[in-house]
Amino acid sequence: MKVEIISPSDTLFEGEASSVTVPSTMGPFTLLEHHAAIVAILEAGKVSLTDAKGEHHEFAIKGGFTENHDNQLTICVEL
Repeated sequence: MKVEIISPSDTLFEGEASSVTVPSTMGPFTLLEHHAAIVAILEAGKVSLTDAKGEHHEFAIKGGFTENHDNQLTICVEL
């Protein structure tokens, strides 16, 4: 899936990923390829993802929101 993680000042990640885990206000959840459309509010914690090469990335966030639609995931975060 295409993933973009952005903050007000920077693009933290842009590329393909096989899985992404986010800390939502309803509890952490993982998005995989072809996940159903979803919008969620994020709380402080870590966004972790595995990219197309199998490498693991983590980003500490203070909050934000995420939107997934048509295998494109956008995560807007506050650092």
